[in-house]
Amino acid sequence: MQKINYIADQSNILIVGASQGIGLGFVKQILQDNQVTKIYATYRSSDTASELLTLAANNPNRLVCLTMDITDESSIIQGIKVISSETQKLHLVIYCVGMLHQGELQPEKSLRQINSQNLINYFQVNSIGAVLLAKHLMLLLRHKEGSIFASISAKVGSIGDNRLGGWYGYRASKAALNMFLKTISIEYSRRCPKTIVVALHPGTTDTRLSQPFQKNVPPEKLFSVTKTVNLLLEVLASLKSTDSGEFFSWDGSRLPW
Repeated sequence: MQKINYIADQSNILIVGASQGIGLGFVKQILQDNQVTKIYATYRSSDTASELLTLAANNPNRLVCLTMDITDESSIIQGIKVISSETQKLHLVIYCVGMLHQGELQPEKSLRQINSQNLINYFQVNSIGAVLLAKHLMLLLRHKEGSIFASISAKVGSIGDNRLGGWYGYRASKAALNMFLKTISIEYSRRCPKTIVVALHPGTTDTRLSQPFQKNVPPEKLFSVTKTVNLLLEVLASLKSTDSGEFFSWDGSRLPW
């Protein structure tokens, strides 16, 4: 694993949305770093978290799994209360929760497909959960050691880069996430001044989220979860305090808002 220079040795890490995909990939990679003291990993349902829970059973001293529904603020509060009972410091937080499709909810191709409840669902999962997390994590990030609060965003959330249109709910909820993160970075600069806040674009990764939309993706542009995680860890490892509030792609380049 790429060493993240900004955060301390013997660090505590929180991965939110760790049951599948990129979140689970982060857990697997970070477990290989013996300098990480403890990983806290959240999942919503045990039905989809069997691999994560097996990892926890095999690493009982280093991996703690917590149920957390990021659409329910009380659930976020309860999860953070459990973490706070064990430690006063987190050094790296990665928000990996995201929704593009679910059952009848599919990305809109035109205005005719706009549905207000679907839009609310997109915003609850892709945007609001991250800002609620930042709200309740301040005490665990308000310490003298370096820390990072990162969230998986998406290039399609860039307003400046929008050339194709469509995907109204997903685009707008990721754009809202980016605005939340930028605004969090400004408040954190006062309240948690050693914390870097960033948005990350992972590229198209071979996960359940992207599977229905992979047909036209060139093979070299479709990343395995392991490749994506390693690339994003390289980005995190290169961050400086002046990078807080920025939007980075998997290759380390800055993306337009």
